[in-house]
Amino acid sequence: MCLDFIEHSIRANQRADKLYHAYNLLTVKDTGVSLSHLPEMLEGQVAVLSSGYLSPEQSLEVLDALKSSALFREDQYSYILYPDKKLPGFLQKNNIPANRAQESELFDRLIADGNTEIVERDVMGGLHFNGNFKNAADLNDALNKQSEGIYHELVERDRTLVLDIFEEVFNHKAFTGRSGTFYSYEGLGSIYWHMVSKLHLAVQECCLRANETGADKKVIGRLLDHYYEIEAGIGVHKSPGLYGAFPTDPYSHTPKHRGAQQPGMTGQVKEDILVRFGELGVLVDDGRLHFNPCLLRKEEFHRQDGIFKYRKAVGGIGELKLTSGQLAFTYCQTPVVYSLSDTGQITVFYSNGEKAEIAGKTLNREISSLIFRRTGEIEKVEVSINNK
Repeated sequence: MCLDFIEHSIRANQRADKLYHAYNLLTVKDTGVSLSHLPEMLEGQVAVLSSGYLSPEQSLEVLDALKSSALFREDQYSYILYPDKKLPGFLQKNNIPANRAQESELFDRLIADGNTEIVERDVMGGLHFNGNFKNAADLNDALNKQSEGIYHELVERDRTLVLDIFEEVFNHKAFTGRSGTFYSYEGLGSIYWHMVSKLHLAVQECCLRANETGADKKVIGRLLDHYYEIEAGIGVHKSPGLYGAFPTDPYSHTPKHRGAQQPGMTGQVKEDILVRFGELGVLVDDGRLHFNPCLLRKEEFHRQDGIFKYRKAVGGIGELKLTSGQLAFTYCQTPVVYSLSDTGQITVFYSNGEKAEIAGKTLNREISSLIFRRTGEIEKVEVSINNK
C-alpha cells in the first residue's frame, strides 16, 4: 500500500517539461489547504532516477529534459542545483503592496499615530515592515505587545491579515537557504559537485537496470551517452584551466563567476568510488561476487605491458605483470585482473599454487568469503572479458 501511494506521488509530480517536482509547499488555513511547487531542482531528478520506479524509456525522457533545462550549465558541461535568477536589490525588498496595505485599519492607525513598531512609511509613500523582524514569530511578538494597549481590538481583528501580508512580502515558506540567496557556497548558478556525483551514480543505476532488463539497445545507447557526458563534466576529466583548480582534488562547488571552490573530502568522493566499482562491474549478490563490466570501455585496458603494484591483505607490497589488453584493480586487497578475450570465465589463483577455473561471471560463496575476509588465501582472480 505504501508503494502504491509513493508511486502515485511520483506520477503526480511529473512536470509538463518531463522533469519532476522535488519539493512541494503545503499551506494550511482554516478553510482548507493549498499546494504549490518550488522551482525545478537537480536533487528531484536524481531522486526520481534513483527510485527504481521509472522504465529505461522514462529515465531517458528525464535525462533529455534535464539536458534541455535551465539546470544545464554549458560552460562546464554539467548541472547546477537550481535555475539561476537575479536577486532583487535592497530597494525592491520589504515593500508592502498598496492594495494590501489599504485592507488593514491597524496599519492606518499605527501610521497616523507615528508608531513604527510594526510598519513604517518612507518619504516616497512606500510602506515597509519593521526592518528588525527576522521572521513571522518576531512580527507576532510585536503584535502581542501592541495588543496590550490601545490597539487591542485592531490587532485581534487584523492579526491574520497582517501575518498573511508579511508572508506574501517575504515568502519565507519557499526559502531554500544559501542556495537561493548567495552567489557562492553552493549558491545561485553554482554547480554542487556532490549532487552531480549523485546524478552520475543514479544514471549508472538506470544504465545497469536497462541492461539487466533487456531494454531496447537504442535506449541503452542514449542512456550511456548521458552517463558518459555527465562523467566528462566532473572535474577529474577536465583541464586545470577549465576546472579552475587541480582536477584531481575534490571540490565543493563551482560558482558561475569563478573556478572550483572549497577543496576537501566532500561527499562527492563517496559516489565517485561507488560509480567506479559499478563501471568495473563488481557486484555482491547473496554472498557471491559477480563481475559484469558492461559499462567499461575498451580504451581503459592497457595498450602495452606494465606493472601493477598493490598492498597485500597479509601485509607488504605485491606486484603483477600486466600485458596489453589487461586491466587490474583490487577488491578487499585481492588483485582482480581483467583480460580481453574471446571467452568469458574466471580463474582463481590460490596462494598455495593451486588454481580453479569457473565458467561464467560469478564466484561461489566460499571463494567470495575468502576475499571478503581478506584471508590472503587467494593470490589473485583473473576474469576473461568477452571483447565483443
